Amino acid sequence: MASLVALLLAHPAQWPAPAILLAVAGRTFLQTGLFILGHDAMHRTLVPGRPGLNDGLGRLALVLYAGLPFGRCRRQHLRHHRSPGSLRDPDFRFASGDGALRWYRRFMGNYLSWKQLAMLLITWITAAALLLQLDPQRAINVVVFWVLPLVLSSFQLFLFGTYLPHRSQGCLPAGSHAVRSLGYSHLLSLLACYHFGYHWEHHAYPAVPWFRLPDLRRRVSLDHGRGNGSRRLGLAR
Repeated sequence: MASLVALLLAHPAQWPAPAILLAVAGRTFLQTGLFILGHDAMHRTLVPGRPGLNDGLGRLALVLYAGLPFGRCRRQHLRHHRSPGSLRDPDFRFASGDGALRWYRRFMGNYLSWKQLAMLLITWITAAALLLQLDPQRAINVVVFWVLPLVLSSFQLFLFGTYLPHRSQGCLPAGSHAVRSLGYSHLLSLLACYHFGYHWEHHAYPAVPWFRLPDLRRRVSLDHGRGNGSRRLGLAR
């Protein structure tokens, strides 16, 4: 919220292009982080043992992200975990011939309704109108630092959290949860999508919060290297 308000009130017309791009990238990363907090709340890992507070913070995170309803998002996401890669999976494409853009449209449609989209448009138009009264040149900030980061964030979540881990490339091994992990380094994995490229680990152990996924991946790799499988990790599913 601090970054959003500060950038809405800024006067970027005098900024160099790299500074504007950096500000948009930073806002996109923070925007994605809001959804990641809401996602962990869906798994009741944001505030473990306190479901009321957990769900309340998750609801706040999703409202700030894009006015998303926590209850509906949680139901859809848990369906995704129960039946990944099937026709019952709300995050998956209907047919193998569906391209990435059609898949993305269906993915967004399962989480963002026309009513929520209308509320977002009203919010953005209201903010732009208020900025017009302050300084006409600042009205464009709503598009650059609010609308654009949200759109980019939705692509980021879809690409690294759904499309790349779940796209079909031949038969997946039994017990794979119909997902694969992206082999990114720790820093690149964080920047890409808060470690949700480590997607097999997340599906196998959904009770592990996002910031522990790299450690989980390392422990799973070490355990598999010993030939013991993942059962020795002692992690709640």
